[in-house]
Amino acid sequence: MEKFIEYLSTLWPLLPLLFFIIAVTFRLLDNSTSLFLQRDILINSSNVSRRLLKSQIKHNSDPEFTRKLKQALILRNLQQGFIILSILSFPFSLLFFFLG
Repeated sequence: MEKFIEYLSTLWPLLPLLFFIIAVTFRLLDNSTSLFLQRDILINSSNVSRRLLKSQIKHNSDPEFTRKLKQALILRNLQQGFIILSILSFPFSLLFFFLG
């Protein structure tokens, strides 16, 4: 058990950084702004809201565009999930770092 705690104390401080890198990767894969600009849908910012993505999925009749929007929505949700994991794991990483 002591070896396992020692292993966690070496691994845990790196997890928030790993989660953040994964979140940034999902953000880079999200091309929702490009999708809207290709369809001549003007948007105010490069960060398209999830509400706008959902409304365009409901009101769009093109199946290919809808599929790409669903993929962008999934990537956006994964990005936000990993950001939350990064924030939540940060206090534990500090705890294991200073106790280890």
